[in-house]
Amino acid sequence: MGAKSILISGAGIGGPTLAFWLKAAGFEPTLVEHAPRFREGGYIVDFWGLGYEIAEQMDLIGEINRVGYHMQELRLVDHQGRRTSGFGARAFRELTDGRFVTLVRSDLSRLLFERLEGQTEVLFGDTITALLEDADGVRVQFKQAAERRFDLVIGADGLHSNVRRLIFGRQDQFEKYLGYVVAAVEAPGYRPRDENVYLMYGAPGRMLGRFALHDDRTLFLFVFTSDANPAELPAGIAEQIAVLRTRFHRSEWECQSILDVAAHAPEVYFDRVSQIELDRWSRGRVALVGDAAFCVSLLGGQGSALAMTAAYVLAGELASARGDHREAFVRYEEVLRPYIRMKQEAARRFASSFAPRTRWGLFLRDRVVNACAIPGLATLAFGREMTDKLILPNYRWSRPAM
Repeated sequence: MGAKSILISGAGIGGPTLAFWLKAAGFEPTLVEHAPRFREGGYIVDFWGLGYEIAEQMDLIGEINRVGYHMQELRLVDHQGRRTSGFGARAFRELTDGRFVTLVRSDLSRLLFERLEGQTEVLFGDTITALLEDADGVRVQFKQAAERRFDLVIGADGLHSNVRRLIFGRQDQFEKYLGYVVAAVEAPGYRPRDENVYLMYGAPGRMLGRFALHDDRTLFLFVFTSDANPAELPAGIAEQIAVLRTRFHRSEWECQSILDVAAHAPEVYFDRVSQIELDRWSRGRVALVGDAAFCVSLLGGQGSALAMTAAYVLAGELASARGDHREAFVRYEEVLRPYIRMKQEAARRFASSFAPRTRWGLFLRDRVVNACAIPGLATLAFGREMTDKLILPNYRWSRPAM
């Protein structure tokens, strides 16, 4: 076998999935994660398609369904909380053949990570500061740990990838900002509470969603348009809440009470909605997976499933090429690029439906959502975006998965 030791930067979704399948193929993966410990909270993800299929192969679907949520209704409401449109569980089943679950992203990440415990080295609280490649490998310098040598390095470190910056350059060369900002806040004990219902309130250029979580917690999702320089978003929680108050304080429904609760949150997810477009996903002995390589955008959906798909394919191609990274990296892109391109195009069409900029746009969005309650029309309206055209390659792993 060629490459054997592989450093993976990022312990979110793509990183642990890649480590799992690399280990199953006989490689020696190591994970490095800049956070000091495993992360909790974050936004929710709708999980279906190829990610669901890969999770089945990892024997995780039972646990995913246990910790996840089985959505019964998407409900759009007006300023008084009255239902204006929506659809029920039948539409979800129609679009996904019943293979659909909603869960907190960190819960999915934790379940993936638990499949590695005791099997894979993990460096928490550290980050890569330099990658020095030669003919035989990559010398990796860390902020905390001593310098080490690996055969390959993979960046699975998200939209703001450090590995991508070190190898390809500044993010602004590859980032396509879609004109939206998103924030997610979790709070305990909020009322009212609607189990397994995703509520959305919309006004021109902004949307606020509410979803009841386990253990009497509630997740709030803010989406709003912004033409400002996305690089100038505030980093501190107080400043982030101030931005949300500025954009949502005139809104009605439950906006004011949600903002009051959000002001006491210990953590806020706050980021711009962007895509990453690269001419290639590898250079030398370094490659990228998931959002680091091809971020579809948070509002496009399936980001977690796409990260898992890319990790599965990359590990499979490295196994098929017996560690020859040059052959494996080429095949990895040949398999995935057309599929990812289609998903990015769909995400650009879909993103604007979250926060239409005009009342006419809101009206049209609500009519489309209402139509999904009619049998067959959900597939007509969203089938192209939700259908996975890619068939997962059947790789011959060198030994059974852990």
